[in-house]
Amino acid sequence: MTATIPGTPVFLFLQGPHGPFFAGLAKMLRVAGAQVWRVGFNAGDRAFWNDSAHYIPFAGSVADWPETLAGILDTHGITDIALYGDVRPIHAEAITLAKARGLTIHVFEEGYLRPYWVTYERNGSNGHSRLMHMPVDEMQAVLAGSDLEAPMPPAHWGDMRSHILYGALYHWFVLFFNRSYRNFQPHRHLSVARELRLYLRRLILLPFHVIGWRVGVRRIRRGRFPYHLALLQLEHDSSLQAHSDFNSMNAFLTEVLTAFADGAPRHHHLVVKAHPLETGRVPLKREVKRLARALGIADRVHYLHGGKLARLLDDARSAVTINSTAGQQVLWRGIPLKAFGRAVYSKPEFVSNQPLQEFFAGATRPDARAYKDYRRYLLETSQVPGGFYSRSGRRQLLRHVVDMMLAAEDPYDALKSGTAAPRQHLRLVK
Repeated sequence: MTATIPGTPVFLFLQGPHGPFFAGLAKMLRVAGAQVWRVGFNAGDRAFWNDSAHYIPFAGSVADWPETLAGILDTHGITDIALYGDVRPIHAEAITLAKARGLTIHVFEEGYLRPYWVTYERNGSNGHSRLMHMPVDEMQAVLAGSDLEAPMPPAHWGDMRSHILYGALYHWFVLFFNRSYRNFQPHRHLSVARELRLYLRRLILLPFHVIGWRVGVRRIRRGRFPYHLALLQLEHDSSLQAHSDFNSMNAFLTEVLTAFADGAPRHHHLVVKAHPLETGRVPLKREVKRLARALGIADRVHYLHGGKLARLLDDARSAVTINSTAGQQVLWRGIPLKAFGRAVYSKPEFVSNQPLQEFFAGATRPDARAYKDYRRYLLETSQVPGGFYSRSGRRQLLRHVVDMMLAAEDPYDALKSGTAAPRQHLRLVK
């Protein structure tokens, strides 16, 4: 074991985004003088980690994890824990133990503002973020000394193909090389083989989905009808499972289509948009058609698979979601938004509190000025330029996030105290 110099941060990495981001981050932290260890829970974790001397395989069961983790923290003198997503069981257990020991917890997530940003926070993200309890007027007070102009939200995912490819590779390694990790249990309900087949199918069908998307959008935009958007999420998404009262997209669809049938003017239409990374694990299109027929609105409901949200938002009357980050693009355009789940943007200034039937009949608009201040606040704190999956995105992200991890203060306190690095002139990743 490498001796630890007093005062040197010692990081323990748990599970990260699919691909090489965590390996690149560890390399940069070592250059900065820190030590980095990695716990791997399956062959996919191992495949993307290139430092075998600082790799700790965990081959035990979930029940063994708390005791094993405590031993790792003691043996290596861990001061910081880094992880991607804070609700999967192994991460939730690690956060509980780390908080009890006073360790610094670094949480990465997909960007609250996508696709050119990722989220970096301390102690928790999404429904566990500090943003959940931070009023807008507090953010505005902190921003009083800043003149950052918030850029327009990007219209497409910067590295979706890389995301899908790394996801497929990760599950391929787990399926065929996981002999040393026989006790591994995925945090999602599907088997690894099923996950791999879905990723490969999504990758193969991607060109056809793009064509179908363009045709569908053109048909809707050329129609003479006003329309509302229902923004779907991945059913296994932690935001849906941990931070909402829905346990399936079908339950959400039933509530939305029923309220639309009862409340929306009869000449209005509803566009149901699937998540860009939807792999077909749930037959959403079939369920939408079934519900629409049963409610007598089949000719007023349209289903679209993934694609660029911006083109649809240009003419949308309103949007409804559980707690998708796509809600941020809706609010930026001043479009009324109804959100059912717990989300960092669920502020009374932005999100409608109307019953859904009433919302479809005549939605109230968000406070656009307040939202612009909120968005500026995010861009100066927890939203870091770059991405996890493309090479250029990782390069941009590493330029900034290493200093943020080594800082004594979290991004929100750093801005308040004036120690946050300026971001006015950051170049967006393309």
